[in-house]
Amino acid sequence: MNNHWNQFIYKCWAPFYDAFFNNGMFYRARKKVFQDVHFSSEQRILFVGVGTGADLAFIPHEVNVTAIDYSSEMLQKAKDKYKNPSITFHQMDAQQLTFDSFSFDVVVASLILSVVPDAEQALKEMTRVVKPKGTILIFDKFETKKKSAAFPKKIFRPFVKLLGTDIGLSFEHVFEASRDQLILKENSSVMLKGMYRKIILQKVDE
Repeated sequence: MNNHWNQFIYKCWAPFYDAFFNNGMFYRARKKVFQDVHFSSEQRILFVGVGTGADLAFIPHEVNVTAIDYSSEMLQKAKDKYKNPSITFHQMDAQQLTFDSFSFDVVVASLILSVVPDAEQALKEMTRVVKPKGTILIFDKFETKKKSAAFPKKIFRPFVKLLGTDIGLSFEHVFEASRDQLILKENSSVMLKGMYRKIILQKVDE
């Protein structure tokens, strides 16, 4: 995967994305991810890879939200759905955030680490812009520990990447590069027996 290919493939996905990834079990999984997360109007929230804005439905209207996505077509879908003045949209690369360090209280990253070419770099950028003791909330698909699933994934992984996502990403590997700055608070299954997970990370107090 690379940025140019992702830009093309998500331009193709944009008209249909909600029908696939904001319905049925995906909607229930998103709801489960956010059900115990509490936001306040004093917080600054960053959505990295906001896509068509599927997660914004779970955020109180008064919360100060900044939402970014690399795909202008996906971002436009989110803008069309959410005209709330407390939400600011920017086209931006998750691997090269232009925000100052320590800018946000919470960073939300849904289905983005498995999409970007360099997931470790994207997590490093999220870690940089979140405040000390701030939270990074991740909803994404990761490689499971089950050996029975390893061989089929190895076969299909290159083909699935052509659709703009990676089904073989190891969270443990991605997390290792930022381990000294983050505390793992939760790593729980929300869908498909652990393939899709809710992960909560807290930045250490510097």
